[in-house]
Amino acid sequence: MKIRILLLAVALVLGMTSVAAAEEIGSVSTVFKLLGANDKIVIEAFDDPEIDGVTCYLSRAKKGGVKGSLGVAEDTSDASIDCVQTGPITLPSRVKSGKDDGEAVFKKRTSLLFKTMQVVRFFDPKRNVLVYLTYSDRVVEGSPKNSISTVPVLPWGK
Repeated sequence: MKIRILLLAVALVLGMTSVAAAEEIGSVSTVFKLLGANDKIVIEAFDDPEIDGVTCYLSRAKKGGVKGSLGVAEDTSDASIDCVQTGPITLPSRVKSGKDDGEAVFKKRTSLLFKTMQVVRFFDPKRNVLVYLTYSDRVVEGSPKNSISTVPVLPWGK
């Protein structure tokens, strides 16, 4: 049993290496903490690692206090996403075919070991739209809290 958990943890860490890294845009405090950092909402941006011309903005809850400052607090599953076209979009053939539907394009650890917030991408060929879903998961049980954003694939400036 311990080996399975260790292998799963290693797989999660290795799986995170192929996804985008986020850039913090800003944050606001939501709960004052006497010791350690305040609880806050963090706004981050990342570019889709597979599709040029798409940038996603995430807002997510981040725990403060002593545990949060040490990186051992578990963040809540609250998150919101908005993705926008920021340049010309060329879809790789595997995206057009739907073969990578549900592919993780972003992951962020939200607890010391087993909880992550992730963004997965889908393609709706009928409407020619990219759909991005953010949600939180754990090794054993995820959260139904989620948010989506859509980006129509349109010609870029002429």
